[in-house]
Amino acid sequence: MPTPELHAPARPVAAAPRLPWPALLAMSAGGFVTIMTEALPAGVLPAMSADLGVRQSAAGQSVTLYAVGSIAAAVPLTAVTGRLPRKPLLLVAVGGFAAANAVTAVSPSYPLTMAARFAAGLVAGLLWALLAGYARGIVAPEQRGRAMAVAMTGSTVALSVGVPAGTVLAGLVGWRATFGLMSAIALALTGWMLFVLPEPPGRADRTDRARTPVRRVLRTPGVAAVLAVTATFVLAHNILYTYVAALLAPLGLDGRTDTVLLVIGLSSLASILGTGALIDRYLRPLTIAASVLLAVAALLLAAALLGSAGWPVYAAAALWGLGFGGAATLLQTAVADAAGPAGDIAQSLLVTCWNLGIAVGGLAGGLLLDHAGPTALPWSALVLLAAALAVTLGGRRHAFPARHEHSSV
Repeated sequence: MPTPELHAPARPVAAAPRLPWPALLAMSAGGFVTIMTEALPAGVLPAMSADLGVRQSAAGQSVTLYAVGSIAAAVPLTAVTGRLPRKPLLLVAVGGFAAANAVTAVSPSYPLTMAARFAAGLVAGLLWALLAGYARGIVAPEQRGRAMAVAMTGSTVALSVGVPAGTVLAGLVGWRATFGLMSAIALALTGWMLFVLPEPPGRADRTDRARTPVRRVLRTPGVAAVLAVTATFVLAHNILYTYVAALLAPLGLDGRTDTVLLVIGLSSLASILGTGALIDRYLRPLTIAASVLLAVAALLLAAALLGSAGWPVYAAAALWGLGFGGAATLLQTAVADAAGPAGDIAQSLLVTCWNLGIAVGGLAGGLLLDHAGPTALPWSALVLLAAALAVTLGGRRHAFPARHEHSSV
């Protein structure tokens, strides 16, 4: 009988696979283009409204129309394109931004500008519905949180650097030239993605997933709660963000919009870096913290407006970014984990709720601004954030569980 080896060499422990950095960074750049296209009007609203001959509240509807396009596109396009390969769809979406931003740059009229913004929203709805599943689908299960954080970094960079830089650039060369530059960036990005993006595995079962009825996904425990938090949280954010220039004007800071946006963006970048490191263990506390931080920021803004003091604005901007920066990654991860195999449909529903928050935020913020003044904006946001926090706290079992488990995609 053979004797066992007393000192058999230890088997080497398999190293964790490396993240596909080129592909994830390309997706991150796609998020950058999307958020820049969405949020740039907030930084150039006075010049945009003056050039188009409309009030700022009307120009602010360029954000609303963008969001309406995303709402209209997310669920139907995800269902219709369920059998199609993901890579060509992502390329079509990014190419759509190049076309829509080019039209915005040269549009001579308000209606055509709004139509271009709606078209940009359509391709954004498709891109956001694809992006999270794409990033999660090309990495190992234990890397999904980090992969999503990397893929979402571009959206935070857009807020932290892109929108403030775009605001400064628009002041130098005009808002139209800035949208033209965004068109060129989107066009270059399609070429980059063509070379570096792999096709995610698992296409064989995608058709069955795409056929999952929306009602069944909504009845999945935890999904509806995540969607409710998404809608209220984003609505609160956009009531403030779309009209940030109008919020700053009574404080004599209307010339500092780019600085305030920069503070929000830099703290957002810190937030998403922290989220990427901690999300796989602390999804629930991070989501709770996001609502609390944004609520404190809204309180500081309200106090600044009541006291006509400008200094709390910068503290509010820092907390605002810390609360908002990682929110997309947190909510997309939560809904993907709750939905399991129906992740694609759940992501499209989240995109719909996210953009519903943007659309209603632009519309409601404009009405509040016209009829109640800027002081009403932070108080309205505070009520919404209290609702988001209550649902998050109540979602301990399925939506935002105390113990975060990875689901399959």
